[in-house]
Amino acid sequence: MHFGNGFGIGVGSLVLLINPILLGCYTFGCHSLRHLIGGRLDQMSKAPARAACYDCVTSLNKRHMLFAWLSLFWVGFSDLYVRMCSMGIWNDLRII
Repeated sequence: MHFGNGFGIGVGSLVLLINPILLGCYTFGCHSLRHLIGGRLDQMSKAPARAACYDCVTSLNKRHMLFAWLSLFWVGFSDLYVRMCSMGIWNDLRII
């Protein structure tokens, strides 16, 4: 985020920002987290905050495999992007 003439956002900034977002969606959509949040409750209506968290994790869990594949490929692409930029093969384009 620091270019020669000051602060800026480049393609690399976006690549590295998307990386933890995808990993977080994969992690927080895991069925074991879903079980930890609401696994012992027989009635979700008794704990509305936990029910809201459970619904959020359930919505992420529906796309768990998609987030697994996207995060897998995005981590590889992020690594490749940083490597190519550090070697000088690719230039990090500045957006802002």
